[in-house]
Amino acid sequence: MKISKYNTSDYLKTEKDIKEYLNASFVTGDSKLIAKALGDVAKIKGMSKIAEASELDRSSLYSSLTKQGDPKLSTVTKLIKNFGYSVSIS
Repeated sequence: MKISKYNTSDYLKTEKDIKEYLNASFVTGDSKLIAKALGDVAKIKGMSKIAEASELDRSSLYSSLTKQGDPKLSTVTKLIKNFGYSVSIS
């Protein structure tokens, strides 16, 4: 039996999937999980493209958007904006 590594991008096929994934990560309040989710979405949307649009260094973005990363709030807001979303409190 062959076991393959779980890849989030295999399951995020639509904008609705991506939005629900990001919302679910934010609901947890777990900053590490949020960073990882943002990284997963940035990879799906093209890390280089997102880094350029956000005026962020691509290599720094890669390292901050992992479970070990801790992106600054300014990075998070730039990413969300460049993903085409907004943040709201409900």
